Amino acid sequence: MNITKTVELIQSRSKGLKPKIGIILGSGLGSFVDVLEHPISFSYDDLDGFPAAGVSGHEGKLYLGNVKGTDIAILQGRVHYYESGIPDEMLIPIRTLAGLGCETLILTNAAGSLVEEATPGSVMLLTDHINFTGVSPLFGEKEISRFVDMVDAYDPAIRLTFHKIAEDNGIKLHEGVYMWFCGPNFETPAEIRAARIMGADAVGMSIVPEVILARHAGLNVAALSVITNMAAGMDNEVLSHKQTMENANIGVKDLKSLLVGFLESYS
Repeated sequence: MNITKTVELIQSRSKGLKPKIGIILGSGLGSFVDVLEHPISFSYDDLDGFPAAGVSGHEGKLYLGNVKGTDIAILQGRVHYYESGIPDEMLIPIRTLAGLGCETLILTNAAGSLVEEATPGSVMLLTDHINFTGVSPLFGEKEISRFVDMVDAYDPAIRLTFHKIAEDNGIKLHEGVYMWFCGPNFETPAEIRAARIMGADAVGMSIVPEVILARHAGLNVAALSVITNMAAGMDNEVLSHKQTMENANIGVKDLKSLLVGFLESYS
């Protein structure tokens, strides 16, 4: 797989767009591409090394466009570790974003809340993570750069910017630590009790491999989780992917406001 050729292909059709921000959209959050001005899209199928997105709510397209004066690239959909058992499936897409000139990667996903106040439909800004799987997307890397420093992986300056945008727009923005479970089954109540003891505020099946890959690629990182359910054992709701999609639709309005505000401030 030749990332340089993939980058050159995208640039040849980009109409002069030079993205500085990359965004990955999670389950049910793909409608954010509607805010793009002059969008250009590429199917993952047409980009060498890009994986096929196999989960409902993940379209599998790369978009380039402009929002509030900032050129951006959007990955509409991700591949999860549970789909193939390969932790670095998002390596090529993330390195492609870096090759296109992105300096910062904003990750979004759907997550379960361990905090009573962070109810379905709300948004949580991630401050750190706990890799409960013990798996790394850097397994097999040979260079010394594989020893990535993960202190402040979720950039403190970017987090401050998001809090200011939330305050200006009257959005209640929760903050917390995310714990990665590999899925695809949801967590057990006992696992959630353990997660709370370990310091987690939200749980999910994504984000962490991409954060590690992005830091390895030299990108600044921030992550926003749309809360789609209370975690197992915290209420009487039956957990399902349908529930995830429905509640993601509720939170997407605030997520869009936060992302647009960030892009406007960046320009």
